[in-house]
Amino acid sequence: MDKNRIATLTMDDGRSIELPIMSGTLGPDVLDIRNIAKLGMFTYDPAFFATASCTSAITFIDGDAGLLYYRGYPIEQLAEKSDFLEVCYLLLNGELPDAGQKETFTGKVKEHTMVHDQLARFFTGFRRDAHPMAVMVGVVGALSAFYHDSLDINNPEHREISALRLIAKVPTIASMAHKYHTGFPFMYPKNKYSYVENFMYMMFATPAEDYVPNPVLVRALERIFILHADHEQNASTSTVRLAGSSGANPFACISSGIAALWGPAHGGANEAALNMLEEIGDVSRVKEYVQGVKDKKYRLMGFGHRVYKNMDPRAAVMRQTCHEVLKELKLENNKLFELAMELERTALSDPYFIERKLYPNVDFYSGIVLRALGIPTNMFTVIFAVARTIGWISQWNEMIADTDHKIGRPRQLYRGAVKRDYVPVKKR
Repeated sequence: MDKNRIATLTMDDGRSIELPIMSGTLGPDVLDIRNIAKLGMFTYDPAFFATASCTSAITFIDGDAGLLYYRGYPIEQLAEKSDFLEVCYLLLNGELPDAGQKETFTGKVKEHTMVHDQLARFFTGFRRDAHPMAVMVGVVGALSAFYHDSLDINNPEHREISALRLIAKVPTIASMAHKYHTGFPFMYPKNKYSYVENFMYMMFATPAEDYVPNPVLVRALERIFILHADHEQNASTSTVRLAGSSGANPFACISSGIAALWGPAHGGANEAALNMLEEIGDVSRVKEYVQGVKDKKYRLMGFGHRVYKNMDPRAAVMRQTCHEVLKELKLENNKLFELAMELERTALSDPYFIERKLYPNVDFYSGIVLRALGIPTNMFTVIFAVARTIGWISQWNEMIADTDHKIGRPRQLYRGAVKRDYVPVKKR
């Protein structure tokens, strides 16, 4: 905060108050409005469109320029050159690991991929047709009942162990949710596989056959995990932070994040984009559909973003990944992919969409990739949760480590009834 930079708020009754102007290392300046309470007032900002709820050094987004950095590293570089566990280390610790640190971190994650055997019994309490996200909310939250030795949130070592357990066990739980839903036996993790290979093994292998990971498909899912690992103070991350501000254990906090992600406005965008492409059905209908969008007859899914007012930097990586996966699977003539490319080309050449800065986002192509990988639609948001767990736990850890953190307590603009006296039921 630059003490020499002050904004002054003057009321119509002549009262005034000084509001310090705070600067980050990147991004716009921020008004520190905490002094407004001295005037007996609060600010009003529904959905936090113009409010910074915390300070953070983890992720930076410039929506106008189309930039996304993890700890200062552009997402495009990480998606091309890094792997998911290295990104996990970066988000959690602030720096990329050296060779020894990476090996140690990877080994620690592998040590925790198994879940307590009694946890497997939880699944039988769900109906077979239960949505996998419902299972995720319940089972991840239940981890706190099994790992009492790491629940002291004020102990940095406990926070580290909890972080490792969540990074390692959420993929195991996710694959178990899928297997339970489909009626196949659980496949337990194998330490010979990499993190993403292991997840795909647990998702797709069966006891009847040997499983051989396809490196192209593994790399595709690795990129999906990297692209979705964190995204600043979105709805689910803010939920994790708010839950964590009360002192709740990390497993409960991550479960709350999964619940927030489950909402279709947050985690369901790639499924919605895929459904839209299926509704269009054929390339010949693209122009008709685009006109229908302009006429408010249809909704264009997978375009535009709450934060990005330019191209989503993750979208280009996902488009390239889509090419690679479909080529590997000899699906170059995939109908939905052809539709997606034609829809993108048509929309981006139309002044209506250009003026409104409606560009494809990461969800536009990710649904096609996930389907090509063999992941069913009801698991799309679960994949998102597996990837975002590292972002949630990193944000939670950052908040708890901040000695100045307080329990979250938003205020409100009350518009209910004024004081009134109780009337007995016989006189109403």
